[in-house]
Amino acid sequence: MSPGSSACALCDSPVPAHREGRYCSAGCRSVAETLPAPPEREATPSHAESDDSTAVYFSVEGMHSATCEAYLEAVAGDVEGVVDADASYVTESVRVDCEGDPPTEQLREALSGLGYDATPREDRATGERSVETEGGIVDGALGYRYAAGVVFASFLLIPYAVVFYPSQLATLFGYTDPLAGEGSIATVLPVFLVLTFVVIVVTGAPVLRDAYIALVLRKPNTGLLVTLTALAAFLYGVAGFFAGDTAAYYDLAVVAVATVTGATFYESLAKREAASALTDLTVSRVEQAARETDSGTEAVPVERLEPGDRVLVPEGERVPVDGTLASGECTVDEAVVTGESRPVRKQAGDDLIGGSVVTTGAATLVVGDDVQSSVDRLAASVWGFQSAAHGGQRRANRIAERVTPALVGLPLLAGAGTLALGGGIAGGIAAALTVPIAAAPWALGFSTPLSAGSSVTRALERGVAVFDETTFERLRGVETVVFDKTGTLTTGQMEVLDHDADTELLAATAELERRASHPAAAALVDAFGDDGADVESFTSHPTGVEGVVDGRRVLVGNPDLFAERGWAVPAGIAERAAAARDAGRLTVLVGDGGEATGIVIVGDEPRPDWEATLERLAAQGLDVVVLTGDDESAAAEFAASPHVTHVFAGVPPAGKSAAVRRLRSSGPVAMVGDGTNDAPALAAADLGISLGSGTALAAEASDLAVVDDDLAGVAAAFDLSAESYGRRRWNDRAALLYNVVAIPLALVGVLNPVLTMAAAVLCCGLIAGNAFRESRVA
Repeated sequence: MSPGSSACALCDSPVPAHREGRYCSAGCRSVAETLPAPPEREATPSHAESDDSTAVYFSVEGMHSATCEAYLEAVAGDVEGVVDADASYVTESVRVDCEGDPPTEQLREALSGLGYDATPREDRATGERSVETEGGIVDGALGYRYAAGVVFASFLLIPYAVVFYPSQLATLFGYTDPLAGEGSIATVLPVFLVLTFVVIVVTGAPVLRDAYIALVLRKPNTGLLVTLTALAAFLYGVAGFFAGDTAAYYDLAVVAVATVTGATFYESLAKREAASALTDLTVSRVEQAARETDSGTEAVPVERLEPGDRVLVPEGERVPVDGTLASGECTVDEAVVTGESRPVRKQAGDDLIGGSVVTTGAATLVVGDDVQSSVDRLAASVWGFQSAAHGGQRRANRIAERVTPALVGLPLLAGAGTLALGGGIAGGIAAALTVPIAAAPWALGFSTPLSAGSSVTRALERGVAVFDETTFERLRGVETVVFDKTGTLTTGQMEVLDHDADTELLAATAELERRASHPAAAALVDAFGDDGADVESFTSHPTGVEGVVDGRRVLVGNPDLFAERGWAVPAGIAERAAAARDAGRLTVLVGDGGEATGIVIVGDEPRPDWEATLERLAAQGLDVVVLTGDDESAAAEFAASPHVTHVFAGVPPAGKSAAVRRLRSSGPVAMVGDGTNDAPALAAADLGISLGSGTALAAEASDLAVVDDDLAGVAAAFDLSAESYGRRRWNDRAALLYNVVAIPLALVGVLNPVLTMAAAVLCCGLIAGNAFRESRVA
């Protein structure tokens, strides 16, 4: 903020000198006057930071559950100088607030280990969350563990069934055990004992890690439930080996760890496949700048720029950092930051926004006091909001917290009771181990990631990339859907909408525009270019182009350019240009011989399905709000829709975030956008939705993305959320079916490895069948 300038009462941006009042724009004033102020606690992300604290962000590979979040937060909190830490497995990120300079290297080392790999987030390229998964590529260590588990389980379970199931069935029905005899047991059991141990340790490493973290944090989770079941089944077999008993539950131990690790692996692949749909997106950040010196210019990294430096920005390139235009004039496309779809004319002394594009004329930038671009500030804002979002596996973990005390206490009671009744040490051990085998709801560790993975995959099949199944849960609670306009409700692509000019003049116009770089140039070339005209001279102006084509002097640009050059503009053409401007269109006058003789109207059209999508959302009882950086005339068509509750025009990026926070005070909000300027609002909303045509920063800030760039995908996402909720609830109940079968059998004393495996297969089969059932969402 420049000295003496006041801050906007809504978004805290500087109020321009030419504006009167408390707001930086008409859009911010409209938002403030229409929407109630949010509670004070909603004004900023909820981080425990002081004025002297510094936030540092890490990307952490290997996170897959809410347990990972809690553990990494605790580990970071133990590092000296750390004030607070927030982790999110959904975005694989950790935010750490520190006193003074952050101990980055110590934090990186502390957050790495136990299978985690932490990297300072600024060192990670945007979009690197995506990993190619085509062709069945194994996904890191988790994939190798799963592959090993499949191989070992296949070699183990088939002979296990052939050898042990006949023996166990014979015993169950009162026949002689064909494996009876110490010699027979001694030659068979050790092989399965070793292989089962290998499967538990190698394949079940992620499960064992979750169990270890649960013990460290004293917060039971599904990993602990699976570990209790697998270890109890394994130890039962070990005890049976020494007791000469063939009732070994090695199969249950193998199936439990293999299915849960497999479901976790599947969920990881599904999320990465969804993220890989966004790998082609780029963020508008500049690495090098051409700094002027006494001897010319030198290329320097942007971070080496200092306040007051003069930087040359050639036509067609991006402004590296915020500052002011030193001299002359230029035209700048600020859509990446402001959302304004039309280029803006700049004169000496005007502000230039880092990340914007100089479309006409070169610019000499004087670096501002804060050597940073608006895009960098937007990125920091996104990370601040985003890293505070937690995952949602805690529902299953809450069940684990309730049942774990019983699973620890009941085995001790069962063992002691059996000893007291004369069952002997072997009988007491068997009774104690039977309790977790029958009563631990380990299948929740299978149903939770499988439900999440199948929901993510099903959504991707319909063009919706979701990075976490809990996104659907939050969608169900949304009350207001906020849409950006440019590139979201409109196509975002400039095209010729109408024209009235001589055909030869239009062809000459296209040849001149072929040499220009402003947003309308490509649209004019596409509409009228044929490469047939001869351009004898060419001059670029801030608001148009001029040249001699086939001996004919042609001027192309807005009405101001014609006035500057002294060319006449007939009243009819001027009136038509004004009407198009009022309708939110870009007007291009064309002329020769010193007079405007025609007009071309350019703009980005509303998406053909915008009204049907808004109607579909409104029919679900959702309020629809439109936020845009464009002026009111450009948003008039949407304001007239009966399905739109509010339209706020002329709103800067910070104002969009403030508007979202105000809307949140009345209920959960989903934000739909496509551009970098939308990213903070996407991250500030309860749920962010980006379109596939958007930038990487918008994708990073969002919870889901419509990768096919189809606006109808937004409505489909809400339908998928309802379907996902039903499937997940059913699967959670099905996960307990194993215990419904096993517990009564244990109580009556007929629990048998064959029966437990039958219950496990039935339970997992029902869960998988429901998870992969065909969707009814169109």
